[in-house]
Amino acid sequence: MTDNMLSAAEDDAVFDHMRRWRAEGRRIVLASVIRAWNSSPRPVGSHLAVADDGRFAGSVSGGCVEGVVIGAAKQVLEDGVPRTLDFGISSELAWENGLACGGRIQVFVARMPFDLLDRLLDCRSRRLPVLTVTRMRDGVSALLDETGMAGNLPLAPDRMEWARAFLSREDSFVADWHGEAYFARFYPVPVHLVIIGAVHLAQTLARMAILAGFEVYVIDPRRAFATKERFPDVDLICEWPDEALRKFPPDRRTAMVAVSHDSKLDDPALVSALAGGCFYVGALGSSRTHAARIERLSSMGFEKHARRIHGPVGLDLGGRGVAEMAIAILAQIIQQLHSGAKA
Repeated sequence: MTDNMLSAAEDDAVFDHMRRWRAEGRRIVLASVIRAWNSSPRPVGSHLAVADDGRFAGSVSGGCVEGVVIGAAKQVLEDGVPRTLDFGISSELAWENGLACGGRIQVFVARMPFDLLDRLLDCRSRRLPVLTVTRMRDGVSALLDETGMAGNLPLAPDRMEWARAFLSREDSFVADWHGEAYFARFYPVPVHLVIIGAVHLAQTLARMAILAGFEVYVIDPRRAFATKERFPDVDLICEWPDEALRKFPPDRRTAMVAVSHDSKLDDPALVSALAGGCFYVGALGSSRTHAARIERLSSMGFEKHARRIHGPVGLDLGGRGVAEMAIAILAQIIQQLHSGAKA
């Protein structure tokens, strides 16, 4: 895993706006950070979408140079010509717009074709990783996923292999091919957080995880616990975990936390998480409780994998309140997400 894993949440926030603008028939320009140096405010791949009525969503600098980029987007809407903008500590534009962090960014601004936007949104709804490849000279783009390619950018067989190599890198960058510059933008699958047990801690953890950009699911067969009143903004699944997880098996883009403190609920879910290769698996309980859990799972043939479970769950921040525990758990999940390790 790479450091762009959580960018799926930011992408989706921008795409929500673009989807609405698309439905209104608006023309859309998409600005992207294509290069970043030193202490740049936003990473490569960051987006700022601009509609032809002046509305915008996202950020390429945290606010420092957005005004200039939006101005460039309006020019692109008028003449259709893509633009590449440079901002840095030595850039007059940067000084005028407050980019005082000492970093440098390069931003590419081009029209967003509706056919590619529709295909991109469809792929995200099906949890498929996607790569867009844009020829910077004219802004012509192609979209590549595991099922094939779409778009107006012609790619010969050797270039197709070149593009597929980009998809496997799970990264975003500028590359040269026979003297032609291309921007490859990787879109990771959104990250799921599955919480087993609709308990009090789960309420706080779910709210925090949503703010951090996770798609959150809470599983608990106990209808008195799993209610919309207690979890208004969460996908609730009122079934036994083993039944629920057969319908949407966890994968390497999934974090799972078992907090029910009931082995009848937690253990089957943990088995599914370990078998599915979740990047993070955690379970609530003391060291003694966790040792007993490891012994039970080992007897089921999961001795090696059971050691991957974080227990007691969460970073040791010293807090004991519900909100503090939720912060500790979420912090550990985010740490694991960016560490490149599995669970």
